[in-house]
Amino acid sequence: MSGTNIYMMVGERLCMDFINTVSWRESAEKRRDWFTSYANLVEWSIYAEVLTEQQAKALLLKAEEKQSEAGDVLKQAIEIREAMYRIFKSISKGTIPHPPDLVRFNESVSHFYQNLHVIHENDHYTLKFKHTEKNLDTMLPPILKSAVELLVSKNDLERVKQCEGDPCGWLFFDTSRNRSRRWCSMADCGNRAKARRFNQKEK
Repeated sequence: MSGTNIYMMVGERLCMDFINTVSWRESAEKRRDWFTSYANLVEWSIYAEVLTEQQAKALLLKAEEKQSEAGDVLKQAIEIREAMYRIFKSISKGTIPHPPDLVRFNESVSHFYQNLHVIHENDHYTLKFKHTEKNLDTMLPPILKSAVELLVSKNDLERVKQCEGDPCGWLFFDTSRNRSRRWCSMADCGNRAKARRFNQKEK
């Protein structure tokens, strides 16, 4: 996936889209991290509907006052993202994730899940995090929850795949009926693959 100013959300799960905030993951030359600042993390969180515009404004104001803390949250978000990437990449390849990645992931889960509780609303029960809008890391718990729910769903894990476009590296949850999806986006890596095959035939 080539880097653009518009965030592409093709992972079909929040955790997948969070992991995919690095363009050309597996290219040392093209690789571009979208999270170069705390403001970028907040901006993406609005786009992913993790934060509202109002929440985002409040967080950015607080981040100006506490720049060091905002920097720590950005670093934490990237560390969690990279651990999740390695875990789900291993799963997409049918291999067992490295223990250190699971340890890092579980540390984050243990930290944030302290604020998880069961509430009753609209005639059913649901798990929600206690109000943490004032915390600069308030966008992270829903992302972790998405990853946990996917990891513990036995059948769904078979649908975690990595884009076959080289060196894209993006991950996605295959929602196709026959589980035949191969690309992060047919309009992006899929078209490049088609063009490559056409050029090879021409040669």
